[in-house]
Amino acid sequence: MVLTPEMARAGVTPQLLSSTHRFKCPRCGKEFSLFQSRAIACRACPQANKNCKYVRCVHCDAEFPLNGFVVNTKEKEKFLSNYMNGVVSNYHNQFGYYRR
Repeated sequence: MVLTPEMARAGVTPQLLSSTHRFKCPRCGKEFSLFQSRAIACRACPQANKNCKYVRCVHCDAEFPLNGFVVNTKEKEKFLSNYMNGVVSNYHNQFGYYRR
């Protein structure tokens, strides 16, 4: 998906666009986004807010490396992981779902 001028005006960033990229789980074949994975499947994981390089399927709970699905370099992988961790932490802080 390409970031259009309309999307940019609405506040969509390239990182947010990457986090909504949908891909298939290698185990069950069902689709989900990185945001769904971090917000749902990784919610109770202590590594979820520590630059985790893995993604977890929201359907079958399989975990596999993030690299190769959304980004193609280690730097982009770390940047996207940090970005998603911030989005999910902010969501949990605003709505009270994250318990420390």
